[in-house]
Amino acid sequence: MDHGWIVTLADPERPEVQLSLMTHDETAPVVPIASIEVDDVDARYAAAKASGAEIVHELTDEPWGVRRFFVRDPSGHVVNVLSHR
Repeated sequence: MDHGWIVTLADPERPEVQLSLMTHDETAPVVPIASIEVDDVDARYAAAKASGAEIVHELTDEPWGVRRFFVRDPSGHVVNVLSHR
């Protein structure tokens, strides 16, 4: 996948293992250090909010087929948490 600002590479034999490289983020204020795909992004978002974690980018349905939010980890890194729709 290549959107011009993000390129995702995957092993054809194990497509669940992917590496994405970003120059910037199309809709969010920062570029995350990592992305984690989860089964239920809404539940993870609720858990992050309930824990008091800093949400950097609110839960959003993106036009390229993911639902995601960004959270700041305890070390200050921004992590993209997502599910594909």
